[in-house]
Amino acid sequence: MSAFDPQAALDILLAEYGARASAIRQDLARSHSPDFAEQALQRQNDEVLEALLAEAEKGLRQAGMAKLRLAEGTYGDCLRCGTAINLARLQVLPATEYCLACADHATG
Repeated sequence: MSAFDPQAALDILLAEYGARASAIRQDLARSHSPDFAEQALQRQNDEVLEALLAEAEKGLRQAGMAKLRLAEGTYGDCLRCGTAINLARLQVLPATEYCLACADHATG
């Protein structure tokens, strides 16, 4: 098993979220059918795409902020309590901002 490279992991994450956001924007830019019933369905699909785009843009922001923390030397420190985030958690969620205890506290 190779050592965890946060820079590479975040670069991959940024590329994936960027590609996803670009594809969704392209889908949203397409023209709609002249048929009213078909337009209604397409508008519903657009709402789903807009939610997916918001999620991809959130991922881009989180990965970008994680890269800033990496450059500042604070990457891997919990933003809430300041303790080190477990390496296994960072490997799975490279842009995570919180240790497991603080993440559980925020969602619980």
